[in-house]
Amino acid sequence: MLITNIGVLVGSDGGDTLFLRGKEMNTIGLIENAWLRTEKDRFSAFGSMDSCPEAEPGELCIDAKGGYIFPAFCDSHTHIVYAGSREREFIDKINGLSYEEIAKRGGGILNSADLLHETPEKELYRQAMTRVHEIMAMGTGCVEIKSGYGLTTADEMKMLRVIKRIAESTPLKVKATFLGAHAVGRAYSGRQGEYVDLVCKEMIPAVAAEGLADFVDVFCDTGFFTVEETDRILEAGARYGLRPKIHANELAVSGGVQVGVAHKALSVDHLERIGEEEIEILAAGQTVATMLPGASFFLGMPYGPARKAIDSGAIVALASDYNPGSSPSGNMRMVMSLGCIKMKMTPAEAINATTINGAYAMNESRDYGSIAPGKIASFYLTKPMSSLDFFPYAYATPLISRVWLKGREVEA
Repeated sequence: MLITNIGVLVGSDGGDTLFLRGKEMNTIGLIENAWLRTEKDRFSAFGSMDSCPEAEPGELCIDAKGGYIFPAFCDSHTHIVYAGSREREFIDKINGLSYEEIAKRGGGILNSADLLHETPEKELYRQAMTRVHEIMAMGTGCVEIKSGYGLTTADEMKMLRVIKRIAESTPLKVKATFLGAHAVGRAYSGRQGEYVDLVCKEMIPAVAAEGLADFVDVFCDTGFFTVEETDRILEAGARYGLRPKIHANELAVSGGVQVGVAHKALSVDHLERIGEEEIEILAAGQTVATMLPGASFFLGMPYGPARKAIDSGAIVALASDYNPGSSPSGNMRMVMSLGCIKMKMTPAEAINATTINGAYAMNESRDYGSIAPGKIASFYLTKPMSSLDFFPYAYATPLISRVWLKGREVEA
């Protein structure tokens, strides 16, 4: 495929960049009046129109008519396999109840676990695929999907089998995360230590035996799992080759960042409530600081300190946290705009945070997150725009016109 007359080709590089940190995040490869060629499912070449090659026999030719081309979004934190919805809790929040208060009443994650338990695997897949098609049409090409609404061995396995089926039946690149430690299952109420035993001794070995997960995650926060319990679960996951990705510091300064970095976590996620110590730790290492502005927006919580983290030299990614309770949206363009509007990121920083750094937070930046020869051809075309800055600025204007994932056009 040869695409010509591209207004600006965004996110082009040499293919050797795995992530960007600190001041690097404000740089982005831009080629004005460009062309782009793909071969099968990968990018093969690009350049400015004054060097555009002739189309080869049988090659599909597309005129971009001045639209911009971006690498597909890389959404490194989602929970899109779930049953039903939780709009009742939406009303509870409007009436003044906090996330913690809803959870203490037996709502939140436990409500989703109850619904999932009653939902057959085939129906769970059908519901999840509605969301999958939604995020693909909005330009997401690489996504991490967590379990965590099962909270029993059988139901966690059910979720992970659905995630595997999504990976096998769509052009999305899907990474699976086992999150059995999302909350304590109802059957173990008041016996949290026994539930941690179940996660370590039964769930993790079962997940590993079927090869259903790439990562292990723990909700390390006030009212959920302690640092000591998190440490134990991550050690159990490591014995089976599962690399950590941590829910940390959403509700309080929990120690989740420290335990995650100590276990060489690929990312620590949420971070709405972190201080100087956590920022210094992240700036000194290669653990990604993944922030979830959609959850802050929906719950009315503080936004993660992306500006301070970037200025300190950290690797910052933005993800959607698409889930039924705290962020019921997978719109990564809105996430990018929130990064600019609420977290004071520049457009270039927000684009890099939702592409190359998001890919790195899934260990996929060798193939995703930028436009480079040899990388997977997952990208989208916009309508013509006045500038790159217009994209996050006009956050609700429908600008994405066509989407390709793995070299194949998908419905937008």
